[in-house]
Amino acid sequence: MALNLVMLGPPGAGKGTQASRLAQSRGVPHISTGEILREAVQAGTDLGRKAEMVIEAGQLVNDEIMIGIVNDRLGKDDARHGFLLDGFPRTVSQADALDNMLGVREPLVVIDLSVNDDELVRRLSTRRMCESCGAITGSVNGRPTATCGTCGGALKQRSDDREDVVRQRLIVYRQRTEPLIGYYQQRPTFRSIDGSQDEEAVAALVGAAVDGVAA
Repeated sequence: MALNLVMLGPPGAGKGTQASRLAQSRGVPHISTGEILREAVQAGTDLGRKAEMVIEAGQLVNDEIMIGIVNDRLGKDDARHGFLLDGFPRTVSQADALDNMLGVREPLVVIDLSVNDDELVRRLSTRRMCESCGAITGSVNGRPTATCGTCGGALKQRSDDREDVVRQRLIVYRQRTEPLIGYYQQRPTFRSIDGSQDEEAVAALVGAAVDGVAA
């Protein structure tokens, strides 16, 4: 059975980490919004050029462009027998379009990582990015680490990880993206996971949820 899966959750919930782990263990491509945009821009497709102009103007890529780019990406050979989407859909309009893209494919599995806002703020406001290699480093015992564990480089806080910005990002998420939970939650292939636990525990719960849907 092919695995077609969407990973939902607010900023800081661990979507990227869990999506990457699950995609690797299940042998399907992990397709993130950033990856989709980079590939389209680098390939120089019509949609990629449109996206590049929007990004360079400092604007958000709209539904029409994102839907077209995802449709192109899911048509590639490596995604024909399954995929894991991280960062798409972000709106109900995008979710409707994804349903239309899937057609006769296997049903879409939807995993939502649920984490309360205070924990999300703590995670994001204490993480740091290495100035040398770009690695993202989480906190240790609730406090930011001093140096990069990958290369030993200096760490800095990303501007969008400041507490005031994080709280604004969460407001936008609740307004624009959280309605997707209502869109999907009545489906038998929807599962909500407590994402506040450690990475290994969440990974185990995600794997069990996927196995339960596929059974």
